Amino acid sequence: MPVYNERLFVKKAIVQVLKAKVGELKKEVIVVDDGSNDGTTQILRKVKSRKVKVFFQKKNIGKGAAIRRGLKEVTGDIVVIQDADLEYNPMEYSLLLQPILDKKADVVFGSRFLGDRPHRVLNYWHMVGNNFLTRVSNMMTNINLTDMETGYKMFTGEVAQKLKLQENRFGMEPEFTAKIAKMDCRIFEVGISYSGRNYDQGKKISWKDGVHALWCILKYNLE
Repeated sequence: MPVYNERLFVKKAIVQVLKAKVGELKKEVIVVDDGSNDGTTQILRKVKSRKVKVFFQKKNIGKGAAIRRGLKEVTGDIVVIQDADLEYNPMEYSLLLQPILDKKADVVFGSRFLGDRPHRVLNYWHMVGNNFLTRVSNMMTNINLTDMETGYKMFTGEVAQKLKLQENRFGMEPEFTAKIAKMDCRIFEVGISYSGRNYDQGKKISWKDGVHALWCILKYNLE
């Protein structure tokens, strides 16, 4: 769980992750505070426990850097990236988990544009940008995702060990996709619900990240 300035949501997010049903699997929550300065750090110091491991970056570097730090601490057989803002619902872990448990998938993307689960109606141009980046990514990887930019990705511990992510910010999404495609992973996609936020509510990605994502698609697929 990468976290940056989410004092209003982070405790609730951790509680929901701990409550999420995953069958007989045991859960461990790895939280990386990416240099928060709004009181999030103090909250996380209080919720640290045997089941909730918290690591602190000295300064804000970005979501990709926080995920990279968290992956170093992974010991489990299955990993899921869970944003602390609760745009993605932890109660839907079972949807992503099933293809892996069925031995059909190594990586599962939770798609905001697939299926009939509820979505908050918001940010038309953000959707257009996501669709464009997904199409370009698909042309480069030759896989047919509907939502490359989703923050909801689940994958096996073996994939986690092989991944060598470099991007510090949101460029890690196209980087991740390019690298698992090159690893010849078995990739599934499932429809999920989505409770998006606007910028007044704390959304952090910007158009500049979209431009950089396009560069990352080219860079990591062509290198």
